[in-house]
Amino acid sequence: MTAYNTIAFDPSRCELCNDCDACITACSQIKAGSDDPQYSRIKIVAGFNGNPPELALCRQCGDPECVKSCPSTALSKNAETGLIDWEESLCVDCLLCTVGCTYGGITYNAELKHVAKCDHCDGDPACVKACPTGALTYITSASIFNEQHEREDLFVPGLSACQGCNSEMIMRHSLRKVGPDTVLATPPGCIPGMGSVGFNGTTGTKVPVFHPLLTNTASMLAGLKKQYNRMGRNVTAMALAGDGGAGDVGFQSLSGAAERNDQILFICVDNEGYMNTGMQASGSTSYGSWTTTTPVGKQMKGKRTGQKNLAMIMMNHNCEYVATASTAFVEDYYEKLDKALAASERGFAYLHIYSPCPTGWRFPSSQTIEVCRKGVETNFAPLWEYERGGELHF
Repeated sequence: MTAYNTIAFDPSRCELCNDCDACITACSQIKAGSDDPQYSRIKIVAGFNGNPPELALCRQCGDPECVKSCPSTALSKNAETGLIDWEESLCVDCLLCTVGCTYGGITYNAELKHVAKCDHCDGDPACVKACPTGALTYITSASIFNEQHEREDLFVPGLSACQGCNSEMIMRHSLRKVGPDTVLATPPGCIPGMGSVGFNGTTGTKVPVFHPLLTNTASMLAGLKKQYNRMGRNVTAMALAGDGGAGDVGFQSLSGAAERNDQILFICVDNEGYMNTGMQASGSTSYGSWTTTTPVGKQMKGKRTGQKNLAMIMMNHNCEYVATASTAFVEDYYEKLDKALAASERGFAYLHIYSPCPTGWRFPSSQTIEVCRKGVETNFAPLWEYERGGELHF
């Protein structure tokens, strides 16, 4: 099973272009050295009756109708790249492929006297680079699936997370990457609450896992890591903790472990509150936010204090590695997780992952990743990294 890169289209952003046609012009220029839009293999079609614009472009379909319609085998699905390849020497110009494509992705060019379609510009689409509003993006996260899908998911199916839970995604992505030579700590919060530790007498985690107090997660991990080192075993000591267990009640042990530069990979899953026990405010809850302990009404206007910048506090401990991440940008997260793993061999590594909560934040569960993305794009949750003795890089 293989995943492929793709060009994605956001019509809401395209509406901001005011018919700039930058993508069409860029395609024409790179394919024919002309500004004439007839040479473009991408078309933006205006929406009717107030509807947003639509994209006419080859979707590089998994089960392509154009290939099925081609009587001369001029079109074929490339299993390596995922693209629909067109072979001019085999094409008989019957145009049946244009009938088979429901996306308008392959069209006849009267000047060239044959059909033409998108080929992703050999992995560097000119239309994407030319788009001024980000309506077109080149999604390359398929490489992560191709690299990681054969690794075992170290959490069992059926964890009792809320629908759309971002924390479960973080858990599964992270431990799949870190691997089975891991001892895991999950203090009280949503992560053990969904069944990673102890659920009807069983555990949902396939590696050794323990359930520390809110106050001592990092110190217990530090002791375990030292014992494994004495035994001569190279084991990753890893924490998956909420913002309360990391930055509030558990901060003293977290700060101590960072100060000692203990060999720990500590991942804080920040949903900005104590969601597992009823959506109470934490130190990471942002100013003005509604929670059950900071209501919004005539007497109170949400949380009265600002958000604790825990990631920045950890950077000030001069840890081996500190970074912020988001599941909306998984390539960035996997790169940072690689660096954090390497850093945890030398000392303390800390990852702070922004994790919007559909239940606590009151947004539709289908919008979890979009809320993650908006947080980064608006700089509400900026992405950066810091390496010991170096500089902070956004």
